[in-house]
Amino acid sequence: MTAFLTSLRSGDFLTPARIRLWSFLFLAAFAAAIAYLFATAHGLNDYAGRPLGTDFSNVYAAGVSALHGNAAAPFDILKQQKLEQAIFGPQTQLYGWHYPPFFLLIAAALAKLSYIPALIVWQVSTLLLYLIALRALLLRSASPELAQGKDWILAALGFTAVFVNLTHGHNGFLTAALFAGALALLDEKPWIAGLLFGLLAYKPQFGVMIPLVLIATGRWRTFAAAGATVLALAAVTTLLFGAEIWPAFFQSLRFTREVVLEQGGTGFQKIQSLFAAIRLLGGSVELAYAGQFVLFVIVAWVLVRLWREPLAFGLKGAGLCLAAILCTPYALDYDLMLLAPAIALLAAEARARGLKPYEGAMLALLWLAPLATRGLAEVTFIPLGLLAMLWAYTSLARRLPARG
Repeated sequence: MTAFLTSLRSGDFLTPARIRLWSFLFLAAFAAAIAYLFATAHGLNDYAGRPLGTDFSNVYAAGVSALHGNAAAPFDILKQQKLEQAIFGPQTQLYGWHYPPFFLLIAAALAKLSYIPALIVWQVSTLLLYLIALRALLLRSASPELAQGKDWILAALGFTAVFVNLTHGHNGFLTAALFAGALALLDEKPWIAGLLFGLLAYKPQFGVMIPLVLIATGRWRTFAAAGATVLALAAVTTLLFGAEIWPAFFQSLRFTREVVLEQGGTGFQKIQSLFAAIRLLGGSVELAYAGQFVLFVIVAWVLVRLWREPLAFGLKGAGLCLAAILCTPYALDYDLMLLAPAIALLAAEARARGLKPYEGAMLALLWLAPLATRGLAEVTFIPLGLLAMLWAYTSLARRLPARG
């Protein structure tokens, strides 16, 4: 036991050979599980009667509505479910559409294909974007040599959130790619970095901390580019789909807030936030909001200090990725793909300056948590993903210089 604790403290258990082995084993297991899902599928549904790619079904159905001139329909829960049942069968449960109208641009493009090709195109294209952006970020990091060879690709593909995202057909690859790409280009190409940050408007809950950082550090070109991108997206979306999509979207927010978030319609064990953890443990909605607000203020304060202090860029970038998840009450386990650039930056910093006590264990937990957090919370009420992120963010806060 002493040797085990010593190894956890030093991080010497994270040898390159072990990282390669575990990455390969997870990747092989992911491939086998996905092959099983397709092999046991019946038409567009898996063995349990769910659409293949589960949550991608709502993206596809929304795209079909938009293509047929009814872009406001996805924001109506009953209309959305009716169309999903028409596509996937009468027993299909509701997969709600909770995105801003911007995302209809992608949904409509994908809906021009039949469902399975659309799912494959969506997942493969965004996975490639994720890998390209992650490599660019590693080249910008404290240890650019990590981007050489194939080990980083194996670790990036073996990251457990990859499997969660693939089986749900979700957009975590795109979110991670936009964050990683923007951070990689932030100093050398601030206008393009702003464009990538602006595209995150399709998942607005993860963009809250971005303007805070840009303003605090005086990155006005990036701020302007991000704002212009959001305005351009709004204009194009309105032009293509009509102005009625906006009131429909805002009206749908009540259902998202009350049923999906506050009542736990999605399942509190799936949501990786302090809000959900408090509700999972039986806390009231008011207590959950209060706890989330306190965490938001603390996270924002630490983040601004991280970016204003003369600290390594990798620590700042990892802090932004972690803060983006921690600040919102609504982040699911597949959204933990956003941990990938954080892990990459922290690993690069550790390679450059050496691991701090228990930092290796922390990185390993961040890498493993997405796969286990839902099941563990369902059985034990322990929100493993949230705890791992809080540990990592606390470790960043401890790097801040003391104020005299």
